[in-house]
Amino acid sequence: MTAPFAGSGTDGLTVASWNVNSLRLRLPQVARLMEERPIDVLCVQEIKAAPDKVPLMEMAALGFPYHAVHSMPGYNGVGIFSRHPVEGQETLDWCGKGDCRHIRARVAGIDIHCLYVPAGGDLPDPEENPKFRHKLDFIDALTEWSAQAIDPDVPTVMTGDFNVAPLETDVWDHKKMRRIITHTPIEREKLEAFQNSGSWVDAMRRFVSPEEKLFTWWSYRARDWKAANRGRRLDHFWVTPVLACRLSGMEVFDAARAWEKPSDHAPVIVRLSP
Repeated sequence: MTAPFAGSGTDGLTVASWNVNSLRLRLPQVARLMEERPIDVLCVQEIKAAPDKVPLMEMAALGFPYHAVHSMPGYNGVGIFSRHPVEGQETLDWCGKGDCRHIRARVAGIDIHCLYVPAGGDLPDPEENPKFRHKLDFIDALTEWSAQAIDPDVPTVMTGDFNVAPLETDVWDHKKMRRIITHTPIEREKLEAFQNSGSWVDAMRRFVSPEEKLFTWWSYRARDWKAANRGRRLDHFWVTPVLACRLSGMEVFDAARAWEKPSDHAPVIVRLSP
């Protein structure tokens, strides 16, 4: 776990991103996170609920009375839950799938994008694996959009489960992982193009050197995930250059991975100063 930092307050904004792998199932873990870390805005992925089944009242009771949600029954779904008013909600869909993977809203003067990139299946061949082809096309569409729509001078956050571990230090073993989806050369190249398209700053690597290992996901398959530590950094937090100077803290709260009935992802928490 990276070092914790001061919590929320009127002089800044603390934003967290978490692939909860079912929001209704993970409500107790969200409540515990809020007890341990004061958070102003929580971006979640894999809500896995029809719009009328999203637990909005429960989230309000946890301190998030404002929200922007883009969800569907059974799988996917993204949401922005906030202590502060949410404005300008916009849903974005890519590749004509309508699969609820991207939402934008404005909170406290910052455009916040919550994103869930397709996983891509198991076979890293776009000709043989339609899911992998879709993942690559999805990132290409994001890149084209970002190049046109993102203004580096507008305070903007792009966060969520990108399902790509771009750096060699974002996986437990680069040589063993380079033929595994999430760390293949083509995925890494496309994510880099997406990052460059908006001049996005990797907030997490502002606090942890690119030479150091940094993970946000550990497979359910490992009986002792912590001892094995075969992790990947699939969850990311990017900001536009104008917002980079306000980055004041970052934490991967991996303690949550050890809680009862955990998500396989840990929350990423970033502090923005005034």
